[in-house]
Amino acid sequence: MKVKLTTVESSMIHAVGYDAKTKTLEVVFNSGLTYCYEGVPRKIYKELMETESKGGYMRDCIIDCYPYHQLSRRR
Repeated sequence: MKVKLTTVESSMIHAVGYDAKTKTLEVVFNSGLTYCYEGVPRKIYKELMETESKGGYMRDCIIDCYPYHQLSRRR
């Protein structure tokens, strides 16, 4: 699956993409690692994109809240 990534302003995150069909959130961290979070509602994705603190939102509402896996490729 290839989602369109949007670069964001964050000290933690480089880019974010979302596939509404599969409810998969793809996050490229500034470390270069990419993670896919599964079962993420569109509302959560929209809130992430609209919040001032994307890293804080990730920690509070996404990391450890949804099943995830690390992608082996780096972007």
